[in-house]
Amino acid sequence: MKLELHAVGSERWADMEALFESRGGPHNCWCMVWRRNEFKKGKSGKAGRKASMKRRVENGIPVGLLGYLDGYPVSWCSIAPRSTYRQLGGSEISDKTWSLMCFFVKREHRGQGFTQQLVAAATDYARNNGALWLEAYPVAADSPSYRFMGICDTFAAMGFEFVETVGTRRNLMRLKLVPGA
Repeated sequence: MKLELHAVGSERWADMEALFESRGGPHNCWCMVWRRNEFKKGKSGKAGRKASMKRRVENGIPVGLLGYLDGYPVSWCSIAPRSTYRQLGGSEISDKTWSLMCFFVKREHRGQGFTQQLVAAATDYARNNGALWLEAYPVAADSPSYRFMGICDTFAAMGFEFVETVGTRRNLMRLKLVPGA
């Protein structure tokens, strides 16, 4: 099955909200844990993270891609300029580096290759928005945590190269998007 993929903008907020608040969705973190949160202004918890994400979307800040099947959102990946995230580990090699952070696929649609489709679309999205490099922070297949960041083998098969281990489980992997960068 092939996903229809779209960048999240104001016109897709209701779809993002529906996906995130669906059963098993990332409604507790709203994919804000790794982001710089200049919009916090005293709010905390789930409602504050959701409000911060909504402000990013309304302000045109890239946040990620939604994947649709038959017109319904079923998957998500967080893809944005690295500068919009807090320190992720490793050294930034360019101000034109984007980071691919988290994935969510509704349980009934897992195991169908959607993560690979999301990575491929995110790669194109970053490249089309001027990125020279794309970074990801996946874990080993047997990792007991951080699996929402993807699995190293998936990224290696798509041309990403291991750079270094960051933290206790995550691995910095990098893909050159523009020859000569």
